[in-house]
Amino acid sequence: MAPKAAPAKKAAPAPAAAKAPAKAPAKAPAKKGKAATDAALKKAHAAKKAALKGTGKVIRKVRTSTTFHRPKTLRLARKPKYLRRSVPRVSGLDAYTVIRHPLNTESAMKKIEDQNTLVFICDVRANKRQIKDAVKRLYDVAPIRVNTLIRPDGQKKAYVKLPADVEALDIAGKIGFI
Repeated sequence: MAPKAAPAKKAAPAPAAAKAPAKAPAKAPAKKGKAATDAALKKAHAAKKAALKGTGKVIRKVRTSTTFHRPKTLRLARKPKYLRRSVPRVSGLDAYTVIRHPLNTESAMKKIEDQNTLVFICDVRANKRQIKDAVKRLYDVAPIRVNTLIRPDGQKKAYVKLPADVEALDIAGKIGFI
């Protein structure tokens, strides 16, 4: 049985040998451009080497700190597909909530007369900017500065300094506590 399998293998290479003479005429014209193909091969090898290893010098970053900080990357703003809240929240601190009432103690009156400063009791959650905006909106006066403190009873007191061209006594009269 083995001798039958051997002639079958020898029959397969015969067609390949028949094709070899057909390729021989194709190689003959290629001998003229052999130098061109060698140059193309060298160029291809050089391009491969440049792609793998790179062409420039490797510049190493000089590290000046012993701790590594992750580099800042692009952080895109959120673009939600739908609103998570159907109605936007309204700030609970409007001008009438920020300023509760003016203070008319003896020391507050002295501040009004001597230092051109109004004294208010304000919401504890309000900050100086909100107090300044509330005074501007309610009394049509642009304050110079606002100083605040939390009293021992837990209320916030605000000292609102007014410009020299506006009299604090006039504003206090307009408010109605003098």
